[in-house]
Amino acid sequence: MKKLIIVRGGGDLATGTIHRLWSAGLPVLVLEAEHPAAIRRQVAVSEAVYDGRALVEGMSAVLVHSCEDIEEVIKKGEVPVLVDPKGDAIRTLRPEVVVDAILAKKNLGTSRDMAPLTVALGPGFEAGKDVDLVIETRRGHNLGRVIRSGSAYPNTGVPGNIGGYSKERVIHAKEAGFFHNRCRIGDIVTAGEEIAWIEMEDGGTCPVPATLTGILRGLLREGYPVTRGFKIADIDPRKEELANCFTISDKARCIAGSVLETIVPRFLV
Repeated sequence: MKKLIIVRGGGDLATGTIHRLWSAGLPVLVLEAEHPAAIRRQVAVSEAVYDGRALVEGMSAVLVHSCEDIEEVIKKGEVPVLVDPKGDAIRTLRPEVVVDAILAKKNLGTSRDMAPLTVALGPGFEAGKDVDLVIETRRGHNLGRVIRSGSAYPNTGVPGNIGGYSKERVIHAKEAGFFHNRCRIGDIVTAGEEIAWIEMEDGGTCPVPATLTGILRGLLREGYPVTRGFKIADIDPRKEELANCFTISDKARCIAGSVLETIVPRFLV
Protein backbone atom coordinates (compact mmCIF):
# COMPACT_ATOMS: atom_id res chain seq x y z
CA MET A 1 0.00 0.00 0.00
CA LYS A 2 1.09 3.60 -0.59
CA LYS A 3 3.01 5.57 2.01
CA LEU A 4 2.90 3.03 4.79
CA ILE A 5 4.58 3.85 8.11
CA ILE A 6 6.30 0.97 9.90
CA VAL A 7 7.07 1.30 13.59
CA ARG A 8 9.55 -1.16 15.04
CA GLY A 9 8.51 -1.86 18.62
CA GLY A 10 5.19 -1.75 20.46
CA GLY A 11 6.07 -0.88 24.06
CA ASP A 12 4.49 2.00 25.98
CA LEU A 13 6.65 4.79 24.51
CA ALA A 14 6.29 3.34 21.02
CA THR A 15 2.54 3.08 21.53
CA GLY A 16 2.37 6.82 22.19
CA THR A 17 3.81 7.40 18.72
CA ILE A 18 1.62 4.72 17.12
CA HIS A 19 -1.50 6.22 18.70
CA ARG A 20 -0.62 9.73 17.50
CA LEU A 21 -0.03 8.55 13.93
CA TRP A 22 -3.24 6.50 13.99
CA SER A 23 -5.18 9.49 15.37
CA ALA A 24 -3.90 11.56 12.44
CA GLY A 25 -5.34 8.99 10.03
CA LEU A 26 -1.98 7.69 8.86
CA PRO A 27 -1.50 4.00 7.94
CA VAL A 28 0.72 2.28 10.52
CA LEU A 29 2.14 -1.23 10.84
CA VAL A 30 3.88 -2.36 14.04
CA LEU A 31 6.68 -4.93 14.03
CA GLU A 32 7.30 -6.74 17.30
CA ALA A 33 9.41 -9.49 18.86
CA GLU A 34 8.14 -13.02 19.49
CA HIS A 35 7.99 -12.43 23.25
CA PRO A 36 7.63 -8.70 24.07
CA ALA A 37 8.53 -7.66 27.61
CA ALA A 38 6.60 -4.43 28.24
CA ILE A 39 5.80 -3.71 31.88
CA ARG A 40 3.30 -0.91 31.20
CA ARG A 41 1.18 -3.52 29.49
CA GLN A 42 -2.13 -1.63 29.70
CA VAL A 43 -0.80 0.95 27.24
CA ALA A 44 1.37 -1.22 24.98
CA VAL A 45 0.18 -2.60 21.64
CA SER A 46 2.82 -5.33 22.04
CA GLU A 47 0.23 -7.18 24.16
CA ALA A 48 -1.56 -8.06 20.91
CA VAL A 49 1.23 -10.60 20.30
CA TYR A 50 -0.08 -12.60 23.29
CA ASP A 51 -3.80 -11.82 23.26
CA GLY A 52 -4.47 -11.31 19.56
CA ARG A 53 -5.72 -7.78 20.18
CA ALA A 54 -4.85 -4.77 22.37
CA LEU A 55 -6.98 -1.68 23.01
CA VAL A 56 -5.27 1.58 24.00
CA GLU A 57 -7.29 4.80 24.33
CA GLY A 58 -9.75 3.85 21.63
CA MET A 59 -7.15 2.42 19.25
CA SER A 60 -7.41 -1.27 18.46
CA ALA A 61 -4.21 -3.15 17.57
CA VAL A 62 -4.65 -6.55 15.92
CA LEU A 63 -2.14 -9.37 15.50
CA VAL A 64 -1.64 -10.38 11.87
CA HIS A 65 0.30 -13.35 10.58
CA SER A 66 1.33 -12.22 7.11
CA CYS A 67 1.87 -9.10 5.00
CA GLU A 68 -1.27 -9.98 3.04
CA ASP A 69 -3.46 -9.23 6.07
CA ILE A 70 -2.10 -5.77 6.78
CA GLU A 71 -4.07 -3.62 4.34
CA GLU A 72 -7.44 -5.07 5.34
CA VAL A 73 -6.79 -4.34 9.04
CA ILE A 74 -5.78 -0.76 8.26
CA LYS A 75 -8.92 -0.26 6.15
CA LYS A 76 -10.98 -1.20 9.21
CA GLY A 77 -9.36 1.64 11.15
CA GLU A 78 -7.18 -0.66 13.22
CA VAL A 79 -3.42 -1.07 13.64
CA PRO A 80 -1.83 -4.35 12.49
CA VAL A 81 0.90 -5.91 14.63
CA LEU A 82 3.24 -8.40 12.95
CA VAL A 83 5.82 -10.57 14.70
CA ASP A 84 8.96 -9.65 12.78
CA PRO A 85 11.88 -8.71 15.05
CA LYS A 86 14.38 -8.62 12.17
CA GLY A 87 12.23 -6.30 10.06
CA ASP A 88 12.02 -8.60 7.05
CA ALA A 89 8.64 -7.10 6.09
CA ILE A 90 10.30 -3.73 5.51
CA ARG A 91 12.01 -5.00 2.36
CA THR A 92 8.76 -6.50 1.11
CA LEU A 93 6.42 -3.59 1.86
CA ARG A 94 8.80 -0.72 1.02
CA PRO A 95 7.28 1.79 3.46
CA GLU A 96 7.52 5.55 3.16
CA VAL A 97 8.74 5.84 6.76
CA VAL A 98 10.40 3.52 9.29
CA VAL A 99 10.40 4.53 12.96
CA ASP A 100 12.67 2.60 15.31
CA ALA A 101 10.83 2.76 18.64
CA ILE A 102 12.35 -0.35 20.21
CA LEU A 103 14.10 1.80 22.85
CA ALA A 104 16.88 -0.78 23.22
CA LYS A 105 19.45 2.00 23.81
CA LYS A 106 21.30 0.57 20.81
CA ASN A 107 20.65 -0.04 17.13
CA LEU A 108 19.23 -3.51 16.53
CA GLY A 109 19.40 -3.30 12.76
CA THR A 110 17.63 -0.17 11.51
CA SER A 111 19.37 1.60 8.63
CA ARG A 112 18.76 4.63 6.43
CA ASP A 113 18.20 2.52 3.33
CA MET A 114 15.04 0.95 4.80
CA ALA A 115 12.81 3.86 3.72
CA PRO A 116 12.87 7.38 2.27
CA LEU A 117 12.61 8.63 5.85
CA THR A 118 13.99 6.84 8.90
CA VAL A 119 13.48 8.06 12.47
CA ALA A 120 14.82 6.59 15.71
CA LEU A 121 13.79 7.23 19.30
CA GLY A 122 16.49 7.68 21.92
CA PRO A 123 20.17 6.80 22.23
CA GLY A 124 22.08 4.32 20.10
CA PHE A 125 21.63 6.12 16.76
CA GLU A 126 23.41 8.92 14.95
CA ALA A 127 21.21 11.19 12.84
CA GLY A 128 22.51 11.49 9.31
CA LYS A 129 24.37 8.20 9.56
CA ASP A 130 22.29 5.37 11.07
CA VAL A 131 18.96 7.09 10.46
CA ASP A 132 17.80 10.41 9.07
CA LEU A 133 16.46 11.82 12.34
CA VAL A 134 16.68 11.03 16.05
CA ILE A 135 14.15 12.07 18.71
CA GLU A 136 15.39 12.89 22.20
CA THR A 137 13.73 10.66 24.82
CA ARG A 138 15.41 11.80 28.04
CA ARG A 139 13.17 13.84 30.34
CA GLY A 140 14.16 17.47 30.64
CA HIS A 141 14.42 20.60 28.54
CA ASN A 142 15.22 18.72 25.32
CA LEU A 143 12.62 15.94 25.56
CA GLY A 144 11.10 15.47 22.13
CA ARG A 145 13.71 17.55 20.32
CA VAL A 146 14.25 16.52 16.67
CA ILE A 147 17.95 15.86 16.15
CA ARG A 148 19.10 16.23 12.54
CA SER A 149 22.80 15.75 13.20
CA GLY A 150 24.31 13.79 16.06
CA SER A 151 22.79 11.60 18.75
CA ALA A 152 20.41 11.68 21.69
CA TYR A 153 21.74 11.83 25.24
CA PRO A 154 23.37 8.52 26.23
CA ASN A 155 21.43 6.23 28.53
CA THR A 156 22.05 7.09 32.19
CA GLY A 157 20.25 4.05 33.60
CA VAL A 158 18.41 6.37 36.02
CA PRO A 159 14.62 6.75 35.54
CA GLY A 160 13.07 10.22 35.44
CA ASN A 161 11.94 11.83 38.69
CA ILE A 162 8.25 11.43 39.51
CA GLY A 163 6.84 12.58 42.82
CA GLY A 164 10.32 12.95 44.26
CA TYR A 165 11.41 9.41 43.38
CA SER A 166 13.67 8.26 40.57
CA LYS A 167 15.56 4.95 40.64
CA GLU A 168 13.29 3.67 43.42
CA ARG A 169 10.32 3.68 41.03
CA VAL A 170 11.61 0.91 38.79
CA ILE A 171 12.21 -2.61 40.11
CA HIS A 172 14.69 -5.04 38.55
CA ALA A 173 15.02 -8.79 39.02
CA LYS A 174 17.60 -9.80 41.61
CA GLU A 175 17.72 -13.37 40.32
CA ALA A 176 17.12 -15.21 37.05
CA GLY A 177 14.09 -17.43 36.61
CA PHE A 178 10.37 -17.20 35.86
CA PHE A 179 8.39 -14.19 37.02
CA HIS A 180 5.09 -14.64 38.93
CA ASN A 181 2.65 -11.90 39.96
CA ARG A 182 0.98 -11.44 43.33
CA CYS A 183 -0.48 -8.03 42.45
CA ARG A 184 -2.02 -6.41 39.40
CA ILE A 185 -1.40 -3.18 37.53
CA GLY A 186 -3.41 -0.47 39.29
CA ASP A 187 -3.05 -1.94 42.78
CA ILE A 188 -1.93 0.33 45.61
CA VAL A 189 1.10 -1.26 47.24
CA THR A 190 3.12 -0.51 50.37
CA ALA A 191 6.90 -0.34 50.59
CA GLY A 192 8.20 -3.79 51.50
CA GLU A 193 5.03 -5.60 50.40
CA GLU A 194 5.67 -8.65 48.22
CA ILE A 195 4.20 -7.81 44.83
CA ALA A 196 5.68 -10.76 42.92
CA TRP A 197 8.19 -13.57 43.14
CA ILE A 198 10.74 -15.27 40.91
CA GLU A 199 10.90 -19.02 40.50
CA MET A 200 14.63 -19.63 40.25
CA GLU A 201 16.28 -22.29 38.13
CA ASP A 202 17.55 -24.18 41.19
CA GLY A 203 14.00 -24.52 42.51
CA GLY A 204 14.26 -21.73 45.04
CA THR A 205 12.18 -18.57 45.14
CA CYS A 206 13.12 -14.89 45.26
CA PRO A 207 10.50 -12.46 46.60
CA VAL A 208 10.00 -9.12 44.84
CA PRO A 209 9.10 -6.41 47.39
CA ALA A 210 7.70 -2.99 46.53
CA THR A 211 10.45 -0.39 46.77
CA LEU A 212 8.05 2.38 47.76
CA THR A 213 4.40 3.04 48.53
CA GLY A 214 2.25 3.96 45.55
CA ILE A 215 0.34 2.63 42.54
CA LEU A 216 1.69 -0.34 40.62
CA ARG A 217 1.87 1.32 37.19
CA GLY A 218 3.72 -1.45 35.40
CA LEU A 219 4.23 -5.15 35.97
CA LEU A 220 5.81 -7.83 33.79
CA ARG A 221 3.61 -10.50 32.30
CA GLU A 222 2.93 -13.63 34.38
CA GLY A 223 5.39 -16.47 33.75
CA TYR A 224 7.89 -14.37 31.78
CA PRO A 225 11.51 -15.65 31.92
CA VAL A 226 13.83 -13.02 33.38
CA THR A 227 17.55 -12.56 33.78
CA ARG A 228 19.21 -10.80 36.71
CA GLY A 229 18.75 -7.06 36.33
CA PHE A 230 15.70 -7.40 34.05
CA LYS A 231 13.11 -4.61 34.49
CA ILE A 232 10.01 -6.16 36.07
CA ALA A 233 7.86 -3.44 37.68
CA ASP A 234 7.19 0.30 37.92
CA ILE A 235 5.60 2.10 40.89
CA ASP A 236 4.09 5.59 40.75
CA PRO A 237 4.27 7.26 44.20
CA ARG A 238 1.24 9.46 43.38
CA LYS A 239 -1.54 7.25 44.75
CA GLU A 240 -4.22 9.59 43.40
CA GLU A 241 -3.08 9.02 39.79
CA LEU A 242 -4.75 5.65 39.17
CA ALA A 243 -5.89 6.64 35.67
CA ASN A 244 -2.24 7.02 34.64
CA CYS A 245 -1.89 3.23 34.63
CA PHE A 246 -4.28 3.02 31.71
CA THR A 247 -3.38 6.07 29.63
CA ILE A 248 -0.43 7.11 27.48
CA SER A 249 2.15 9.13 29.43
CA ASP A 250 3.12 12.77 28.97
CA LYS A 251 6.58 11.64 27.90
CA ALA A 252 5.21 9.31 25.22
CA ARG A 253 2.87 12.02 23.91
CA CYS A 254 5.69 14.56 23.68
CA ILE A 255 7.86 12.16 21.70
CA ALA A 256 4.89 11.22 19.52
CA GLY A 257 4.27 14.83 18.56
CA SER A 258 7.84 15.19 17.38
CA VAL A 259 7.62 12.02 15.29
CA LEU A 260 4.38 13.24 13.70
CA GLU A 261 6.05 16.59 12.95
CA THR A 262 8.79 14.85 10.95
CA ILE A 263 6.41 12.58 9.04
CA VAL A 264 3.46 14.80 8.08
CA PRO A 265 5.23 16.72 5.27
CA ARG A 266 5.65 13.46 3.35
CA PHE A 267 1.92 12.86 3.41
CA LEU A 268 0.96 16.35 2.25
CA VAL A 269 2.55 15.93 -1.17
